[in-house]
Amino acid sequence: MRVGSIYYGDGASPIQIEDRTLAHLKVVISTKLRRGESFTLSWRHPEGEPTGRSTIWLHPSIPLRFVFDDPEPTTLSREWVEELASSANSSGGILVVAEHPEDEAGGTVDRSDAPESGTAS
Repeated sequence: MRVGSIYYGDGASPIQIEDRTLAHLKVVISTKLRRGESFTLSWRHPEGEPTGRSTIWLHPSIPLRFVFDDPEPTTLSREWVEELASSANSSGGILVVAEHPEDEAGGTVDRSDAPESGTAS
């Protein structure tokens, strides 16, 4: 499993998230920030870290960088992107949830996690 990172603001410690999950989050986060929308991002701490969860407030004016361990972009699941986007539009913000097994088999988005013009990467 390849693990990527989100560098947010002046935080010296990156937020580590599995590459495939990060690719899907990047699409949703970039879309929200491009629209000038602020929101929260919450996740459970991965194995090997203290038990718990974290939440950050994402704002378009705060520097954000996505770093992927895998040099090749992944094929995205349309259903997973839509599920994350739906949570992003809720009052609770984006909640990182696992991909459903059926999402991996089909319903892919016809684009990779490659940077889009005007988005953070």
